[in-house]
Amino acid sequence: MSTFVTNATEYLPILLRGVWLTVLTTTLALCLATALGLVWAIMRTSGISSLSVPARFLVEFLRGIPLLVVLFYIYFVAPDIGINLTALQAGVLGLGLAHSCYLGETFRAGIEAVDKGQIEAAKSIGMRRPLMMRRVVLPQALRIVLPPYANNMVMLLKDSSLVSVISVQELTMQGKMLASSTFDNMTVFTLVAALYLCLTIPLNFLMRRVEIHMEQAG
Repeated sequence: MSTFVTNATEYLPILLRGVWLTVLTTTLALCLATALGLVWAIMRTSGISSLSVPARFLVEFLRGIPLLVVLFYIYFVAPDIGINLTALQAGVLGLGLAHSCYLGETFRAGIEAVDKGQIEAAKSIGMRRPLMMRRVVLPQALRIVLPPYANNMVMLLKDSSLVSVISVQELTMQGKMLASSTFDNMTVFTLVAALYLCLTIPLNFLMRRVEIHMEQAG
C-alpha cells in the first residue's frame, strides 16, 4: 500500500497535465455538438422536406459509423483532399460531429414533446416560426431534454479518451505513456480511472442540481 501511495504521488502531476486537455477537448466538442444538434433538430422538425430529409440522412449516416472511424477519417483521410487539422482540432471535430447526432435526436424529441396547444396558441397570435421556436418551444423543450443532455455530457467526457488514438495527449494518452515507461499499469490506470471519476461525479451532481432548480422554478 505504501508503494502504491508513493508511486501515485509521483505519477499524479504527470497525469494532471492530461486532465486539462481532456476538459478542453470535452468543452469544445460539447459546444460544437450542442450547436449542430440544435440545427439538426430544427431542420428535422421544420416540416420542410428539403431540410428534414438531408438532416435525417446525415444523422443516420453519422450514427452508423463508429466514432473511432470518424476520428481516423478526419485526421488521416481528410489531408488527402487538402483539409489539414491538428490532432486536437480533428478530435474536437470528430467528437462534436458524432455527438451532435445524438443530441439532435434528443432535442428533436424535446421539441416534439411540447404541448401542441402551446404551438397553436403562438400561431394564432401571429408568431412566425423563428420567434415561436425562440420564445415558446425551445424554453419548454429545454426542461424536457436536460436529463438526457446531462447523460450525453458524461458520455462525451468519457468518449474524449478515444482522441488518444490520434495522438492527443489527454488523460488517457498520458496514462498510456506513463504506464509504458514505468510498467506500473495497476497504479497508473487506477489513477486514470479515479481522475475520470473526479470529473464525471461533480458533473452529474451539478446537472442534477440544475434539473432540480428548473423543476422548482417551473
